[in-house]
Amino acid sequence: MAGAKLSRLVAVLHFLILLMVQGFSNPDFDALVAFKTASDTSQKLTAWNLNSTTNNNPCSWSGVSCIRDRVSRLVLENLDLEGSIHPLTSLTQLRVLSLKGNRFSGPLPNLSNLTALKLLFLSRNSFSGEFPATVTSLFRLYRLDLSNNNFSGEIPAKVGHLTHLFTLRLDGNKFSGHIPDLNLPELQEFNVSSNRFSGEIPKSLSKFPEPSFGQNPFLCGAPIKNCAPDPTKPGSESAIASLLIPPNNNPTTSVSSSPSPMPKTPTSTSTSSNKSHEKGASKISPVVLIAIITGGVLVLIAIAFLLLCCYFWRNYKLKGRKGSKVFDSEKIVCSSSPFPDQGGLERNRMVFFEGEKRYEIEDLLESPSEMLGTGWFGTTYKAELDGVNVFAVKGLGGTYMTGKREFEQHMEVLGRLRHPNVVSLRAYYFTSEIKLLVYDYESNPNLFQRLHGLGRIPLDWTNRLKIAAGAARGVAFIHNSCQSLRLIHGYIKSTNVQLDKQGNARMSDFGLSVFARPGPVGGRCNGYLAPEASEDGKQTQESDVYSFGVLLLELLTGKFPAKVKTEEVGFGGLLDIPMWVRSVPRKRWTLDVFDWDLMRHKDIEEEMVGLLQIAMTCTAAAPDQRPTMTHVVKMIEELRGVEVSPCHH
Repeated sequence: MAGAKLSRLVAVLHFLILLMVQGFSNPDFDALVAFKTASDTSQKLTAWNLNSTTNNNPCSWSGVSCIRDRVSRLVLENLDLEGSIHPLTSLTQLRVLSLKGNRFSGPLPNLSNLTALKLLFLSRNSFSGEFPATVTSLFRLYRLDLSNNNFSGEIPAKVGHLTHLFTLRLDGNKFSGHIPDLNLPELQEFNVSSNRFSGEIPKSLSKFPEPSFGQNPFLCGAPIKNCAPDPTKPGSESAIASLLIPPNNNPTTSVSSSPSPMPKTPTSTSTSSNKSHEKGASKISPVVLIAIITGGVLVLIAIAFLLLCCYFWRNYKLKGRKGSKVFDSEKIVCSSSPFPDQGGLERNRMVFFEGEKRYEIEDLLESPSEMLGTGWFGTTYKAELDGVNVFAVKGLGGTYMTGKREFEQHMEVLGRLRHPNVVSLRAYYFTSEIKLLVYDYESNPNLFQRLHGLGRIPLDWTNRLKIAAGAARGVAFIHNSCQSLRLIHGYIKSTNVQLDKQGNARMSDFGLSVFARPGPVGGRCNGYLAPEASEDGKQTQESDVYSFGVLLLELLTGKFPAKVKTEEVGFGGLLDIPMWVRSVPRKRWTLDVFDWDLMRHKDIEEEMVGLLQIAMTCTAAAPDQRPTMTHVVKMIEELRGVEVSPCHH
């Protein structure tokens, strides 16, 4: 008997131990098992071996991350998973959920239990039904991406309660109705294109570019086509018509001097209009009416005459320039004509640096072109010569120069700089009215576009670290290229970090700050400029180091340098990005500081913290406390075995 009881006791203990091993150790185990069983029909989650006694901790499974033995992050992208995600609704400590590029279908389940959720990525699936109402209760959400699914119906106004949203992507669905007026102060990325929306775009969202609203044929308002005026509303007539027709003689509508508490029907409006017309007609004599009409006609004739004069004068001034394509009319950078006189072409030719192919200024001006952008120092165009050679041409505008000799001497210095991480200056052109710089052209998006552009492919950590190292080498080379002059970049920001086809950073727009007008710099490098440089406008290599530190923080956080909002005690309001990072406690850096696009990568936190510490050193308030760029390069390369070519030093 005793032996039988002992055997039963051992069996019970063994069963209890199995329960503890398989499930009790992690309260989220059962939910993940149910999810895999229902969705992984293709057996893509091979690392989730549910029959193994050695791999029963879900925190070690692929795509799963935990905090204190609770699942906090689940990233399962492009795995051909299908069915419903209902089992995941019990993961109450989940902060990041990304199921992009699978085959999940049907309506979204109730997500109200996921109160800790900050990032929700469900794009490129087959979810359907109306906008998931329970999502509007997830007040901690930073990013919400439901793009490229089959959702339909209207967008609830309660989406405006998600005041922490940085990203809201609803493009590629079947949503319809009006877009609600969403007051989301932190919103940086917004897209509702390729839906069935109609009506006017709310003013709160009109700041986003036209592609954000594209392929909604019944949508109108800024930034796309203007809405057609409603003829039943007072004041809907065109501005020109309102100028030509006296208010009391409007044949279609009359506006009361005081607002009516009840809306008028079309019949009452028409009746009121007729009465107003009759009343006005009785007060205005025929002589006065004729005078008004005659005066209006004379004004129109005068305007037409002036327009004709301007047209013929412009043709006269532009005579002889029929082939010009780059700088015609408003495209010219610094002057209404590229050549002050015919002799200017003989005295001023393109100046090329050693080894560069020669061409004339006419070839450049007549080449096919497109505007790339406008900055503090002028406008940049893409110019294509002979259908083969492509250059970036910058016209210097708003600069301060003492004369041609000063300009030429400085160009000779910049033109000799050749480095893999610096955009090469190939040629320049100078007259008293026109200053052109010709650079290498990079066809890839620059760093700003890769970090903040719509529809961008997120930069992974390896590429960000590679860009940081390359940009540091480029700035260090500029600083050390001419010790006697102590050259500076002077304009470090993400739009001036070009990326070549291999993803290497190349610094552009360097060395132009010497031509900036004296005095406070203002908004030229808003958010990037060192405190001492923003006061007097004088920039140094130390201020370059500060700007580079801000660039590193932009790489790490994914935030715009000049717009960071905080609610930390004692730091309320908008802060510059170095001050904002210093306001966040060290233990919260991972959750609150680093770009959430980086959170899907494992085993990189130590390197991210290391680069963040380098950035904070670079942005020290005192210039003499900042490292040199040579030292910055060394510190970045020590974070990991960053690939370094011998010619980079």
